[in-house]
Amino acid sequence: MSAYLFPPAPVQAVAVQGETAAFPVNRIFCVGRNYAAHAAEMGVEVDREAPFYFTKSPHAVMASGGTLPYPPGTGNFHYEMELVVALGAPAFRVGADQAMTAVYAYGCGLDMTRRDLQLKAREKQRPWDLGKDVEGSAVLAPLKKAGAMAPLGPQRIWLSVNGDVKQDAHLSDLIHSVPEIIADLSTFYHLQPGDIIMTGTPAGVGPVGPGDVIEGGIDGLEPIALTIGAPE
Repeated sequence: MSAYLFPPAPVQAVAVQGETAAFPVNRIFCVGRNYAAHAAEMGVEVDREAPFYFTKSPHAVMASGGTLPYPPGTGNFHYEMELVVALGAPAFRVGADQAMTAVYAYGCGLDMTRRDLQLKAREKQRPWDLGKDVEGSAVLAPLKKAGAMAPLGPQRIWLSVNGDVKQDAHLSDLIHSVPEIIADLSTFYHLQPGDIIMTGTPAGVGPVGPGDVIEGGIDGLEPIALTIGAPE
């Protein structure tokens, strides 16, 4: 079919350091409660058996350095700083020992969350979509190719709001490692180039409002920044 009733949505993409071509985003998978201290601050038990997931739509992608209007329907909009894993090869039913061959690049990401809507849904045992799948809520910094990144583990992951550090941990604190996540996720999906995995956030999440400036980083990666704008 060569014609559409209306223009299709544009491809969302992320810059890659050292490349003129961008990384096109296919799907966004997010790992929940992957740091023990964050699970505790959310009042839930740590599940060490296997990771669990929620998703964001590609329309949630936003480049680092912009201004995100305060979203509708919430009075408790939270930041969550995360390591992003970008896949560059297919992966289906792969073991953890082979999973890293699918990784193309890493980056810093923000999983912005309408926390009040998420918690309300959780209390009623309903999906988290309204809380998590928010326009502009997957903020992505430029990616760094995996071959240029040191082995994951000792890197510091941090976030500040208006210059005050709110989140401060290390990637070694991840409950489920990157190869374990990819291996597990590949038992449920035919993972494809362009898929993004947001690997979870450390403790210290909290609310932001119009005028707040969020900055974050992971050792060895391009830092991330976001300004919260007025509601539209």
